[in-house]
Amino acid sequence: MEQAMRDFFLFLSKNKAATKMAKKYGLRFGASRFVAGETIELATAVIKNLNKQGLCVTIDYLGEFVDNVAEANEMADNAIIAIKAIGKEKLDSQLSLKMTSMGMDISDETIMSNMRRILDAAKENNVFVTIDMEDYARCQKTLDIFKELRKDYDNVGTVIQSYLYRTVGDMEDLNQYHPNLRLVKGAYKESPEVAFPDKKDVDENYKKIIKMHLLNGNYTAVASHDDAMIEYTKQLVKEYNIPNDQFEFQMLYGIRTERQLELVKEGYKMRVYVPYGTDWYGYFMRRLAERPANVAFVLKGMLKK
Repeated sequence: MEQAMRDFFLFLSKNKAATKMAKKYGLRFGASRFVAGETIELATAVIKNLNKQGLCVTIDYLGEFVDNVAEANEMADNAIIAIKAIGKEKLDSQLSLKMTSMGMDISDETIMSNMRRILDAAKENNVFVTIDMEDYARCQKTLDIFKELRKDYDNVGTVIQSYLYRTVGDMEDLNQYHPNLRLVKGAYKESPEVAFPDKKDVDENYKKIIKMHLLNGNYTAVASHDDAMIEYTKQLVKEYNIPNDQFEFQMLYGIRTERQLELVKEGYKMRVYVPYGTDWYGYFMRRLAERPANVAFVLKGMLKK
């Protein structure tokens, strides 16, 4: 039943008609729990509030699978607006970006031109940028973009997904760049030919890459709501005397908020992934697919309206 529900929401996340309707009707029916609003001004207010509570942030102007140059350039313009807002308001925030929103599916020229101007603005405003990982079909291309940009920029990192068989090999290859990586389990529906179908194997691989990256001396963002993974990381850093400034925990905005604050009180760096923008539908559907508890929350919100 849980898998059927997950597949249903992942299917909806890619439905163009539903996306169009969602944009028209705005952030109703519970989406505002997970999305900070449709404008940078609304997102800025949310970030300030989180920063006051001791939480760091990474913001994401939502959008993916852009298929024309004008829209890709507009997405890049919005990323630069966000970077300037972070700099101007002195927010404790980074930026996260999906390469399909920056023109990866259009041409190398479009994506590299947009990424270079974003990273130039980010450098000027002292903002770190994380290249988000998307579906398996775009994994190699995303890593190639990261490696190319890493030659010229220190303020860029990327994401590695533990559910892919290829992940350990990718980590070994990336180590030469001493990369700042966000380590996640993975949220896309993938074939058992490329990804572990069994959660137990995904979890074991996740522990393996957390340990691998930390012991290589690289900055590690453990992005998980799973207490077992958080406790594993705590024990690992204690055992190997890894300093607290070499790693951080990351969670999504609107999920496990109390746990986020607990980690801050315990002295750990805790970063909240805060999405905003009008193209929120696909992101929202994937959050519903991940946890059945999220669906219950949204249904309760709808019944109150």
